[in-house]
Amino acid sequence: MGSDGEPNILHADLDAFYASVMLLRHPDLVGKPVAVGGGVVLSATYEARAMGVTGAMRIGEARRRCPGLIVVDGNFGDFVEYSDRVFEVFRDFTPLVEPVSIDEAFLDVSGAGHLFGSPARIAELIRDRVRIETGLPISVGGARTKFLAKIASRVAKPDGSLIVAPGTEIHFLHALSVDHLWGVGPVTLEGLNSLGISRIGDLARAPTTLLASRMGSYRARHLHSLAWNRDPRGVLPGSRSSSVGAQRAFGGEHRDREFLRGILARLSSRVGARLRRKGRAGRTITLRARFRDLESITRSMTMRTASASSAVLYRTALDLTDGVLDEFPDRGLSLLGISMSNLVPASPLQLELPLFDGDLVGGSPRELELQALDAAVDDLRERFGRDAVGPGSDLLGDRSPFAEGLSGIMTRD
Repeated sequence: MGSDGEPNILHADLDAFYASVMLLRHPDLVGKPVAVGGGVVLSATYEARAMGVTGAMRIGEARRRCPGLIVVDGNFGDFVEYSDRVFEVFRDFTPLVEPVSIDEAFLDVSGAGHLFGSPARIAELIRDRVRIETGLPISVGGARTKFLAKIASRVAKPDGSLIVAPGTEIHFLHALSVDHLWGVGPVTLEGLNSLGISRIGDLARAPTTLLASRMGSYRARHLHSLAWNRDPRGVLPGSRSSSVGAQRAFGGEHRDREFLRGILARLSSRVGARLRRKGRAGRTITLRARFRDLESITRSMTMRTASASSAVLYRTALDLTDGVLDEFPDRGLSLLGISMSNLVPASPLQLELPLFDGDLVGGSPRELELQALDAAVDDLRERFGRDAVGPGSDLLGDRSPFAEGLSGIMTRD
């Protein structure tokens, strides 16, 4: 919170980002119900949303809700290009930019007032610049806490701005429906509604012991604090290049290990290729898993040495996934994501001494052999296109894992 009490934190969020980029690439689709995605909806235009189409929905269900839905599959490079241009605009106003994802960020503008004016003025300048330079719509919210700034940007959508004035925060917050709170998904919302809690103000006034009876003591205290706008976090400047990742939503509720191996294989291949293209390697592998009720968890492991090997990514991510399935034996997954952080230059990498014979870890002899295979695959894709070669699971279906597609190279057993 700024010392002068101003709402110095902005949350900037591109509206329907993936769909908006596709509309720029295909102007003939403007005004039509459009969804971006493959098996599930990644993003949808507001015309499609008005018909009940939402993110993470299966394409089949989206088509049933919106019979005239137009489904397109975007180019990830286009999304990155537009995102980079938007983040350049952010950094023209303040160096204190904290990326949240490819299409949103927090900005601390406490030191920008003497150059650009009030936070409300800065929010409008950002929106104008982004619209002029990229053609994309963006919503900006501002407050004295990150939590409330993010809520303000959501309320401002689509294509608007809203700054919550000091002294009005609690009144503004308590009037909103409780599903505006981060962490309140469909299951939690149903439980809160059963307690007669529909507004954030209701939750703020409810005894934490009552909340804990439905969601556990930790989550009860957390949501109760948010309901009173208690959020001490500051904006932490960073770069999206501090990690490299990919994820895939596949809908449903899956626990079948062979199916999940196919998903992990493709994600590992994509992340490994991106690392090698950047000339980077990493030590920490993080798995993101989402359940059907949209609750997400992360699990990570830090290796002894850095690696950019798709095989190492796959092996570690598979171990982490097995751990999640064991930890939650009654729940299935609807999304998996892999990211690599703690990045360093890819060469030279320290070699492991042969003390862990058979281990597939960064710097091990086995990993170095597989790096040669990675390099050959990268070269083929560079010459003939990304689809020229890939995991066998891409050809044989999700139930045929990457390990089998590479003739056992990546099998765990």
